[in-house]
Amino acid sequence: MIIRWFVEAVDEVDAVAGFYQEKQSGLEQRFLEVLEDAVWRIQRRPQVYQIIWGEIRRCKLPRFPYGIIFRVKSEHIEIIAVMHLRRQPGYWRTRAQSN
Repeated sequence: MIIRWFVEAVDEVDAVAGFYQEKQSGLEQRFLEVLEDAVWRIQRRPQVYQIIWGEIRRCKLPRFPYGIIFRVKSEHIEIIAVMHLRRQPGYWRTRAQSN
């Protein structure tokens, strides 16, 4: 299935990668690899992930306190947010409702 990213989700990935790059050399690359693997798993079997609100699902990232917030549409998967799991839960809901 095709993956479509909300612009805000891409911005979040960039911000997190930048944070990890400043924290420790190479850590941002590990984060991006874990993220890429999670997106691949979502593409293969999106229905296995927990529904957290309406049709919205969450895939937690291993080794990092982040999750991918997404929904399955008829012909694609929308990645709505890449969020820190312990900060501002639900901030992405307005984003999901507007699209």
